[in-house]
Amino acid sequence: MTNLQRTSRFYYGWIIVGIVFATLLISAAISSVPSVLMLPLEKEFGWGRSDVSAAASIRILLYGLMGPFSAAFMARFGISRIMLLSILLLVVSIGFTPFITEIWQFIVIWGILVGLGTGSLANVLGVTIANRWFVKHKGLVIGMLTASAATGQLLFLPLIAQATSLWGWRFAIYAIIGALLLLVPLIAFGMRNHPSDLGVPVLGEETIVKPAPFTGNLFMTPIRALGSAAKSGTFWLLAGTFFLCGFSTNGLIGTHLIPACGDFGIPLVIAAGLLSLMGLFDLVGTTLSGWLTDRFDSRKLLFWYYGLRGLSLIFLPYALGSGYTQLLIFSVFYGLDWIATVPPTAKLSSDAFGKEKAGMIFGWIVVAHQAGASTAAYGAGVLRDALGSYTVPFAVAGFLCLFASVMAMRIRKSKSAAVGAAA
Repeated sequence: MTNLQRTSRFYYGWIIVGIVFATLLISAAISSVPSVLMLPLEKEFGWGRSDVSAAASIRILLYGLMGPFSAAFMARFGISRIMLLSILLLVVSIGFTPFITEIWQFIVIWGILVGLGTGSLANVLGVTIANRWFVKHKGLVIGMLTASAATGQLLFLPLIAQATSLWGWRFAIYAIIGALLLLVPLIAFGMRNHPSDLGVPVLGEETIVKPAPFTGNLFMTPIRALGSAAKSGTFWLLAGTFFLCGFSTNGLIGTHLIPACGDFGIPLVIAAGLLSLMGLFDLVGTTLSGWLTDRFDSRKLLFWYYGLRGLSLIFLPYALGSGYTQLLIFSVFYGLDWIATVPPTAKLSSDAFGKEKAGMIFGWIVVAHQAGASTAAYGAGVLRDALGSYTVPFAVAGFLCLFASVMAMRIRKSKSAAVGAAA
């Protein structure tokens, strides 16, 4: 294997990217399930939007909180082991879903257990892979792996919605479990933890360097990394903008667009198709964002991404009440920008805090993202129950995104980034 890697022009890191892409794709499909189940569970059990939103809110928050600790566990025990353990947790916990009868059971499974499982298969995994395997094309790889979340919605959300409509939500749950099990042999036989395991250098470097062994405390090292980063204004600006990113994406649109469409009589499958269309365009937009991040000032990219997203969210209440053409325009416009913010945010984090700490510190920035998403997931459900519509939460999110675009330009450009750009 070592001799083959040294003589072949093909870099095995691209196979690693493919395996992680598939894993993040399935994880994204799992994350989208509560939005499809919201209306069927409301009909079968009489649970309110705020009840189901509470489970989504907890899952989103734990999804983020797991990030920095997941990075530490990967450094200590290896990426493939943590991926396999996370999938095992998801299979077992989701397998109990068809038998639930009480809202607290749904919250435990889809709030706590699924939050812990998917949190280890999140953006931090993609950033860790990009930092370990790539110097050249790092931004592109982060963009591709981030876009896998959009592709998960593209491939699975309409299928989950269709299966739910035809055969019931329990059948859809079994389909998700089957997709998870397909990942096990891919990870078990194909994953490698570092290029040095194959006797090859990181792509873009000439020498083979083994990673330094992880010697810190699994729980205290991420916390110390947070304490160090918290002294920097750059960290708080990145965390603040990412809080508003989560508030305006998976917390709000990912959780509530389908039930918002239901308020206007738009069928479940069509509403899921709109999210799927967003996934298609975000696959293009986020991959392109990774390419742009390798070439342009990440702060300026974030300025445009947040500004355009804000305008699209302000337009959404009008689109919902005006027909399918306006919703189609929103889906395309918003979809191109959904998670395009991740590659420039990850690069700014890596430039500011260094390659070795990038995984854990970006993990804490993702915590801020998920805190924002959790706030929106629960808050929008409460406002919908209180006001009878989603107009206020959509408009508020739009204006907050405009504020985030201004915050992005306040981030200081690190000296290493400036040198890289000059080179």
